[in-house]
Amino acid sequence: MRTRSRARSWALQALYAWESRGGEGSPARFVDSFLLGRRINIESEEYLRVLLELIDDHLGEIDHEVDASLENWRMERLSVIDRNVLRIGAAELLFSPDVPPRVAIQEAIRLAERFGTDQSARFVNGVLDALMRTSDRAGEIR
Repeated sequence: MRTRSRARSWALQALYAWESRGGEGSPARFVDSFLLGRRINIESEEYLRVLLELIDDHLGEIDHEVDASLENWRMERLSVIDRNVLRIGAAELLFSPDVPPRVAIQEAIRLAERFGTDQSARFVNGVLDALMRTSDRAGEIR
């Protein structure tokens, strides 16, 4: 598994833990306590921090954009895993120009397959694809 893929997995676990503890404060500040006792290579830890800072800085906008891309669902009704996989994918899709849109979506699908339900991967794909098509990065589709 590549460094950034590992970092995305750690980010999902950190967001899950942060939300499970009430979602108080910011995910970026929570990361230090999350990392205690965990062995993560330095490159993965660096990208984990980048992702959580990105999500922290743009959480309201990310949630709004994901919510607008949901059909017959609301963010608060999603499972914690699906909601946070979508946040990670949307953060990269909307705010990481160094990550191609298709890569952001594919990586989110992999997270959903690994940590979500049998339906999570298809659901995540559909939501992020809809988000990509309405974003400023829609022209970057390869």
